[in-house]
Amino acid sequence: MAYQTFLQEYMLIPPVTRAYTTACVVTTLAVQLDLVSPFQLYFNPILILKKYQLWRLITTFLFFGNLGFNFFFNMIFTYRYCRMLEEGSFRGRTADFVVMFVFGGVLMILCAFFVNLLFLGQAFTIMIVYVWSRRNVFVRMNFFGLMNFQAPYLPWVLLGFSVLLGNAISVDLVGMAIGHIYFFMEDVLPRQRGGQKLLKTPKFLKRLFDPQEPEYEPLPELANIRPGGFDWRRPNDGDNDENNR
Repeated sequence: MAYQTFLQEYMLIPPVTRAYTTACVVTTLAVQLDLVSPFQLYFNPILILKKYQLWRLITTFLFFGNLGFNFFFNMIFTYRYCRMLEEGSFRGRTADFVVMFVFGGVLMILCAFFVNLLFLGQAFTIMIVYVWSRRNVFVRMNFFGLMNFQAPYLPWVLLGFSVLLGNAISVDLVGMAIGHIYFFMEDVLPRQRGGQKLLKTPKFLKRLFDPQEPEYEPLPELANIRPGGFDWRRPNDGDNDENNR
């Protein structure tokens, strides 16, 4: 019974969020069980270009370190904000969400060729958080009960927390920069006079992921739908007040 309940809840997770978080957990467990080594997963331009170890272009986004606080911290934020984006401003637009993943991943790979970045999962998480925060500017956040702030400041708070944990600041900055590039191209530029939408979702992706046209497209500032199983609001807060871990 418990297994069936878990399976039902698991299948309720939107497909992109489910696929990515599952891949991250499976990769980490494989390393923990010594089935693979982190040395087989990290981004290495020489091995990619000369030895054709192309899987590193994918696995660099899937490994967040050994099981521990840093892994669970990153996975909670990845799952939470990835799901809120997919159920919010990307509701009914799974193909567009896949394009965001590909766009961000390609730019990060290009950065990794010039900056010494071995694993890009944390940068990818920051990118997701950045896009969500810019589309939910009026949501109030609370970080570990220590500070209150508006959602757009969340990536900077995570950056400061990451520094306290001893992580390299360059990883978070790359994620924020690419998140801003995507947000500008997708949400800002098309609304300017003479602006246009530069990111086009291929028709084959729409046919694959969105066979039916979405009934509506939520406004970005209203895309603060909370994923099932998480209710991090304070009891006395309004509808737009959320708590963060």
